[in-house]
Amino acid sequence: MPEPLTPDVPHRPLRDRPVRVAIAGTGAIAREAHLPAYRALGAGVEVVAAFDIDEAACRAFCADRGVPYAYSDLGTMLEEQRPDLVSICTPPAVHREQTAAALRAGAWVWCEKPPCRSLEEYAAMEAAEGGEGGPYAAIVFQHRFGSGADHVRRLIARGALGRPLVAHCQTTWYRGADYYRVPWRGDWAAEGGGPTMGHGIHQMDLLLDLLGPWSQVRAMTGRLVHDVQTEDVSTALVRFESGAMATVVNSVVSPQEVSRIRIDCERATVELTHLYRHSNDDWRITPAPGVPADEVAEWRDMGEDVPSSHLAQLRPLVADLRAGRRPRASGADGRTSLELAAALYKSAFTDTTVKAGEIGPGDPFHAAMNGGGREL
Repeated sequence: MPEPLTPDVPHRPLRDRPVRVAIAGTGAIAREAHLPAYRALGAGVEVVAAFDIDEAACRAFCADRGVPYAYSDLGTMLEEQRPDLVSICTPPAVHREQTAAALRAGAWVWCEKPPCRSLEEYAAMEAAEGGEGGPYAAIVFQHRFGSGADHVRRLIARGALGRPLVAHCQTTWYRGADYYRVPWRGDWAAEGGGPTMGHGIHQMDLLLDLLGPWSQVRAMTGRLVHDVQTEDVSTALVRFESGAMATVVNSVVSPQEVSRIRIDCERATVELTHLYRHSNDDWRITPAPGVPADEVAEWRDMGEDVPSSHLAQLRPLVADLRAGRRPRASGADGRTSLELAAALYKSAFTDTTVKAGEIGPGDPFHAAMNGGGREL
């Protein structure tokens, strides 16, 4: 185990040094997304340590990728390294505990989706945040970042496309039996839910980011193929506060994989079709009859192409950390898609329409997405 840092290192003002980063969990998402994003930021960020309960895997991760310190105990890593920012890349069952530990140690957190297994756990994560200036916990919702999403969000927000009317949100992917051989997948207690939580939550989050608050949900879930506890398909009808209505479909039984959002507004239809990330070319804007050509050309000009990615979210997150301001996809803003997921599950399990705000402490669906042990 490495020697503790000298006391003056963590206390140097952040403006005078790189942001010190630690990574919790050294699996594929850490290797393929988090570490490359940090390295892309250059000298302003320094990945100083990694943690994994598999000590051999952690040591191999650090040796192969030039990370100085490997730990098999999260508390020891936080105490000795005192990072400014911790990436949580572990299974959902430990997100609440590890996020709270990092926040209590004074580190900001960037936590992989799903943020946790329930609204109750998310409330505990929020409670562990600091006061004004942080530390804060942001959730990895990278699909709402990037030039295309930013451009369309601005168009809708300023009313350029007219009032949103009808929408469709689709995450139809394919996962075979091998995928569910990972012990925590497909288990309510370990994962918190099925594709609604682990896959479709990205497109659901983007839909909410574009259209704003929802007001009610009616949903169904099913286990059609896989021998697991959780659903492998879910569908929902969602009404938004604006009056817009949407369908939401999540699946891991679909051989032709696609991620799609379509929003029909009064003056145009906006479509996004991709799989795991999107760029400007994946967005299409179709005007209604009579819209002037020069206005359509303005709508379609999305500027420099910045694809959705972990890096696209990380850049403003690090800037917010340095400035001491709350980042996007944290706090109430990070909870929106989890609230929709909880409402979807409650509606499906109880065969009722669920209204926004009705799932609070004391509601069984506040404590667990399956309402405390209900079966499909």
